[in-house]
Amino acid sequence: MARYNGPVCRICRRLGEKLYLKGEKCFTKCTIERRPYPPGQRSMRRRKVSDRGLQLREKQKARAVYGILERQFSLYYEDAVRRLGVSGENLLRTLELRLDNVVFRLGLADSRAQARQLVNHGHVTVNGRKAAIPSHVLKIGDAVGWTQRGRNSEYYSALREQIAAKTPPSWLVLDVETMAGRVLALPEMEEIAAKFNPATIVEYYSR
Repeated sequence: MARYNGPVCRICRRLGEKLYLKGEKCFTKCTIERRPYPPGQRSMRRRKVSDRGLQLREKQKARAVYGILERQFSLYYEDAVRRLGVSGENLLRTLELRLDNVVFRLGLADSRAQARQLVNHGHVTVNGRKAAIPSHVLKIGDAVGWTQRGRNSEYYSALREQIAAKTPPSWLVLDVETMAGRVLALPEMEEIAAKFNPATIVEYYSR
């Protein structure tokens, strides 16, 4: 599937918020701190953003944070609406349970983009089998580990020196010795601390 390959700092500037899309680099070399205005030609006029525009901005934030294109994101929304419960919470939980996000939350990668790369390169397993699809949605009890290729990589050796400082959320558990993790429960909304409002996204699609 295609994905955005442009400068991610431009996304943060366009949406007017620091989304931490580049991991540790966002703490040291953040473009939005030097240029806190949208990219492109600057205008002296300040336009009022409509309600629809605010809803669109929240949806674009979610897409940018999880690195998902519009078609796949809309499918996630349709699935969230069909399931029992609050649609916004269903959508957010689905996004959190994506394989690339779980790898990131476990501390095995500095960003979701890096986690996606680890999965695409065949370094990650799910329940002992190689998983090369970053969008794979995990379930409670699923285990995430490393393939032999992943364990032989230089990245694995470098990560072993840093993994002790990682603290995954309570719905995940990490074995520091094997650098493997498991999904213990569904993620709670308070712990996710999303930088967007799922309810506003539901409003956007339901109009």
